[in-house]
Amino acid sequence: MNALTNTGRLARLVLRRDRARLAFWVLGTPLLGYALAGSVAGVYPDETARHGYATTSASSLVARAFNGPIAGTDLGNVVVAETYVTLVLIVALLSTFAVVRHTRQNEETGRAELVGASMVGRYAPLTAALLVVVTTNVLAAALLALAFTGGGLPLAGSVAAAAAIGGVGIAFTGVAAVTAQLSVTSRGANALAAASVGLAFALRAAGDVLGDTGADGTRVDSAWPSWLSPLGWGTQIHAYAGERWWVLALPVALLLAAVALAYALAERRDLGAGLVAPRRGPATAAAALLSPAGLAWRLQRGTLLGWAVGIAVLGLSMGVAADEFNAMIEENPAAAEAISAMGGGADLVDAYLAAMLALFALTIGAYVVQALLRVRGDEADGVLEAVLATGVSRGRWLGTQVLAAVLGAVALLLLAGVTTGLGHGLVAGDPLGRAVDLGGAALLRLPALLVVAGVVTALFGLLPRWSVVLSWTALLLFLLLGQLGAVLELPQAALDVSPYTHVPSAPAVDPTATPLVVLSAVAAALLATGVAAFRNRDVPR
Repeated sequence: MNALTNTGRLARLVLRRDRARLAFWVLGTPLLGYALAGSVAGVYPDETARHGYATTSASSLVARAFNGPIAGTDLGNVVVAETYVTLVLIVALLSTFAVVRHTRQNEETGRAELVGASMVGRYAPLTAALLVVVTTNVLAAALLALAFTGGGLPLAGSVAAAAAIGGVGIAFTGVAAVTAQLSVTSRGANALAAASVGLAFALRAAGDVLGDTGADGTRVDSAWPSWLSPLGWGTQIHAYAGERWWVLALPVALLLAAVALAYALAERRDLGAGLVAPRRGPATAAAALLSPAGLAWRLQRGTLLGWAVGIAVLGLSMGVAADEFNAMIEENPAAAEAISAMGGGADLVDAYLAAMLALFALTIGAYVVQALLRVRGDEADGVLEAVLATGVSRGRWLGTQVLAAVLGAVALLLLAGVTTGLGHGLVAGDPLGRAVDLGGAALLRLPALLVVAGVVTALFGLLPRWSVVLSWTALLLFLLLGQLGAVLELPQAALDVSPYTHVPSAPAVDPTATPLVVLSAVAAALLATGVAAFRNRDVPR
């Protein structure tokens, strides 16, 4: 038996376990890319509008940091500038989570030991996961290239742009293979992989901010830090601007080097162990852990802190950029109309701030889904049975988890509003006033997040085995309908499916109580349905 024995069978097992997730990934990425590209084409329909966008983006340090460098005035250049960062962050995180799920998580839960009792090579589980994730990235990139081409963009540039995005996923597939060897827990491996994504983003942003603007003012040549980042490599391909195909070799080289390192590290550790020793906990548990609320806080506090740091940084950045963004679009009627449609008001600065708060609410929706889906993980792993064997009832346990997720969402919403207001206030001269105003405006998005929590809870109670896939699918649907529906001019009936559609776009418009009350009632009904269904089904299921 060699080190790769039965790799093919394990790859089929990975496909069997993750068939729904992988299909969602392969199909969702090109659909999202097509929708984003279509919205950009509608906002910047002619050369004049795109020239104004390119010159403003090239001169704006904020735009460089968050969107990346602009490479020209063609429609494809604008599409890449507007969609690249969003898509690469999605595929990078999906790739790392998938690799960790089928390597470190299997060891953590004991599945790897059961599989290893048969004729399985030492490297077979890792290799199977890598084969599936790399293939998924390639398929998603191929469909994304077709989506860009179907949107009217040139074929060569579309292939280069899609390959750049797929290359980022492939690069971080290798990174996750290494982090899975270092940490003893799947959460630790995911945290290390996510930190590497954050570092790559920071290096890419630094390189683009320090880059040089072209003589015509419509393009940016990134500085050397971008070449240290897999996210920066994708922008250096220069899709739609004289493609540099050789750059695609860099993520492949990183994958090969990372896989070789992961194999070497796997030889130096026992099954189930990590190279980084876990921190020893206290000899006795805190008294707060005797209650479901204390346990929920202990499990969520690390995740909540990470989200809070990210939200605070983005909030300040978006607030500071408000006036600069106003200058960017004031001479572009199409862009102004799109922002007004997303933000819901005529004043462009307030519409921009409302649109940013809406984006934060959508993002925090991901936190709510992540926090609540922990209940399904506890059930699947057998932790729930041990908890319910004590005096804790089902309703109390699930209610505590929902309350912890909702309180975390409230804290993040308030932080998003306050930091955005503080950033804008520092520029406008009234930091305290704007922080209070936007903090209150952000909290008006809470009923929409309550509906998200209700959907996840209802799915957990009614369809536990499908709750993970369906919960993330619902959030993505809300994202597409609530944020891009107005820009894409979808029918109102479709827009009304998203709870975010019904939230008042403060501070651009004055809020009304009726939609907030209706959303709260819908959320209460969904939560009650989920709790009732959970009480009346088997555990685990």
